[in-house]
Amino acid sequence: MAFGTMTSLLGMIPILALGINYYRYQNLDPETKISETENIRRQYDFIVIGGGSAGAVVANRLSEIRNWTVLLIEAGGDETEISDVPALAGYLQLSDLDWRYQTTPSDNGQYCQAMKGDRCFWPRGKVLGGSSVLNAMVYVRGSKNDYNHWESLGNPGWGYEDVLTYFMKSEDVRNPYLAKTPYHQTGGYLTVQEAPWRTPLSIAFLQAGMEMGYDVRDINGEKQTGFMLTQSTIRRGSRCSTAKAFLRPVRTRKNLDILLHTQATKILINKDKRAVGVEYIRKGRTNVVFVRREIISSAGALNSPQLLMLSGIGPAEHLEKFKIPVISDLPVGDNLQDHVGLGGLTFVVDAPVTVTRNRFQNMPVSLEYILRERGPMTFSGVEGVAFVNTKFQDPAVDWPDVQFHFAPSSINSDGGDQIRKILNLRDGFFNTVYKPLVKAETWTILPLLLRPKSTGWVRLNSKNPLQQPKLVPNYFAHQEDIDVLVEGIKIAVNVSGTQAFQRFGSRPHHIPLPGCKHFEFMSDEYWACCIKQFTFTIYHPAGTCKMGPSWDRSAVVDPRLRVYGVQGLRVVDASIMPTIINGNPNAPVIMIGEKASDMIKEDWGIRLNET
Repeated sequence: MAFGTMTSLLGMIPILALGINYYRYQNLDPETKISETENIRRQYDFIVIGGGSAGAVVANRLSEIRNWTVLLIEAGGDETEISDVPALAGYLQLSDLDWRYQTTPSDNGQYCQAMKGDRCFWPRGKVLGGSSVLNAMVYVRGSKNDYNHWESLGNPGWGYEDVLTYFMKSEDVRNPYLAKTPYHQTGGYLTVQEAPWRTPLSIAFLQAGMEMGYDVRDINGEKQTGFMLTQSTIRRGSRCSTAKAFLRPVRTRKNLDILLHTQATKILINKDKRAVGVEYIRKGRTNVVFVRREIISSAGALNSPQLLMLSGIGPAEHLEKFKIPVISDLPVGDNLQDHVGLGGLTFVVDAPVTVTRNRFQNMPVSLEYILRERGPMTFSGVEGVAFVNTKFQDPAVDWPDVQFHFAPSSINSDGGDQIRKILNLRDGFFNTVYKPLVKAETWTILPLLLRPKSTGWVRLNSKNPLQQPKLVPNYFAHQEDIDVLVEGIKIAVNVSGTQAFQRFGSRPHHIPLPGCKHFEFMSDEYWACCIKQFTFTIYHPAGTCKMGPSWDRSAVVDPRLRVYGVQGLRVVDASIMPTIINGNPNAPVIMIGEKASDMIKEDWGIRLNET
């Protein structure tokens, strides 16, 4: 989630500059855009639903087998020139590239009180490359303990040593120091590196961590606890989505067909409970395509459960309400987990070192990006990340419970143009708290709760596949989640108090949130109130088609990601996570796609060294 980069930069890029950008990427970049298939086959060996962070990987890897035919169905279109530019990430939300999901209001006001209608926006990528096209490009793998925990729950092959192989398989790290370590690799499809531009506050952030007793380290390496400059999925100053990484290089394969602007509406299952085809809508018409071997749902943690329920796979009582015949009674849509935190935690500095609209909304900045692939437009908003331990987490165990996203900007940094819109903030809330800071130099830390106890659910709103599902995050149902997050906020405030930030005159923004001003400012009670007001997430839903052994009644898929009770159907995306991982899920979802592809090959008799 980028803050200050969600500025009016777009308005300063003239048509000519966009034309140069278009020319550079269409005619000089070897990774030209995807051409969708005109004449699809009646039947395929494999159908992959969703061309996002997992689906793009699966489509690539399965089509490596030349005598297998693979169809990739994507509801959105291809990436645009604007989505290539890291600094314009905020303009992609609420656009045609976004599903534009919203949470359901809490019955008791537990979350999203500062948002219009008490609804938080949950952007999801409706585009080839999925949410890897909308995100802030942060590359974080999670903790070793996450994956060892998955394995301990009865999921063999999902321990850290097993999955590390697949993280490295994808990676082409461009940092020479990281490339020399045993935790990284070069030569993969996915480019990982630090952004080529940063503010002076990024170094202050690392220095602050050291002052507070934390190491500056590669948090994707041996240990996770510590501070780091953000590793990003960025290539030559531009976004490296999974579509750019995994699909464009193989776009000419004769056995890989891709349908864009095509929404899967139902998985067809025969009387023997085998998945045999996919019903989809394209250009306003309903069609069917059939499958010989398997269907893989990679539609994401919100759309996969919706699609399964529409197909008769889900909680029987819920499906019966909509007169959907029950094929497999499973807890689809349960176990919804997300990383939640406090938005708008703002600090003011005296020096002109932050990202503001006036400073970077100009032609020289645009030209530096267009002509040299450098400068502020290569920056997606998150300069640093940190993993810290509250008093509830034993520091001897490398499994931190709070993550920081550091940004040299805040809610006010674009003058109120775009950030407030994509966060759905109430006008009165913004005007009271952030409008006084429109001309100020500000920075922020987003403290996120990494392992929430509270879980929510996804349910159908109707049988109409084009109607959005009902999303209930159920944030803060457990008091422990509030307690941990309050401690994380206090640690974030301590960052501002370090000598590294005091050199810039850093201090907390002093205007209290309107609904919390009756509490002592910055007290525990005040922060607990704030997180229910300015509830913030950087959109990490997971867990809604949980992976687990056959005896786990909360599981939807087995450890090889096959849906229980239905043959020829797997789920491969963030929804299979038994528990949400410690960090941004894009890299883990790519890993899941890599590992699932190998499992599918093995299950169909392919020796992996042959591919």
